[in-house]
Amino acid sequence: MDEAEGATADAAASAVADAAVQAPWLAQPRALLAAAADQDRVAHALLLQDAPGAGGGLLARWLARRLLCTAAAPRPCGRCSACQAVAGERHPDLLLLRPPEDSQQIRIEQVRELSTQLGLASHQGGYKVALIEPADAMNRFAANALLKTLEEPPARTVLMLVTHQPSRLPATVLSRCQRVRIRAPARPEALAWLARARGAGEWEAVLEVVGNAPLLAAALEPQQVAQLRAQVQAGLAELMAGRGDAAALADGWARSELPLRLNCFENWLTERIRERLGAGTYSVEMRGGTRPVAADPVSNPQALFELLDRLRAFKAAATTPINRSLGLESLLRSLRA
Repeated sequence: MDEAEGATADAAASAVADAAVQAPWLAQPRALLAAAADQDRVAHALLLQDAPGAGGGLLARWLARRLLCTAAAPRPCGRCSACQAVAGERHPDLLLLRPPEDSQQIRIEQVRELSTQLGLASHQGGYKVALIEPADAMNRFAANALLKTLEEPPARTVLMLVTHQPSRLPATVLSRCQRVRIRAPARPEALAWLARARGAGEWEAVLEVVGNAPLLAAALEPQQVAQLRAQVQAGLAELMAGRGDAAALADGWARSELPLRLNCFENWLTERIRERLGAGTYSVEMRGGTRPVAADPVSNPQALFELLDRLRAFKAAATTPINRSLGLESLLRSLRA
């Protein structure tokens, strides 16, 4: 990609970010951060706590553009070279800290390098901004290494920590940050925003798969997600009927869109549990005492709960170097055990 194409792509990314950050559930935290920036009173350390797909990272990048924008007003303008460089993640005064490709953790060496870079003078003579996402990916040593920078921040630096799980951060880090909470949108609110941002589509089905995460949903094609969910449900129905091949199904899932398929599987299990509990799977009879009548494993809510727990554990481990096909096959065979 040449320089002109790169600038065009950065401008487009900036425009998309500007549109997305106008989501109604981001209005209050955005207004608070804008007021602080207007008064040059942005806290040196911000903890943006959001739900997945609610926009914490998006809001952090908006504030970075607001602080680094070179236009007079309004800021961020989205048109200046600084705004476009932030959108393209190539601004020299924007430092991004995320887990390396070969790890799920942010390491102490990365934090030390970040602290060194923050101690240098800014290239534009203004703010230096650091974005750590997800902040809860910092291991214990990395989080401890960040404390010195949080306690003695260089002048005109802003650190933004974005996390869905602040409880995984040390209390010493939490106590040194100003917390900005971002609420998850209500379902009608999310659907209305998706319709405006992406146009009409089966967004209800998409949100059923990804959860109430409109910014994640916006990156997907609703028709494809609906088809994928139907495929997953059909495969599970075949297994339940004793006709499906668990090994073949597991291999196919592991090769394509595994996270979405696992979400569909989890939703399907949850619905089965609700059906069984609502139908009164267990009954009692007075035969020398009150005791539950045995149920087959598929209609037994306890067995389904155990399978659901195993599935969630597998989802958490699926991003690590494991044999995904083998793990999936074990889960699917348990369904028809």
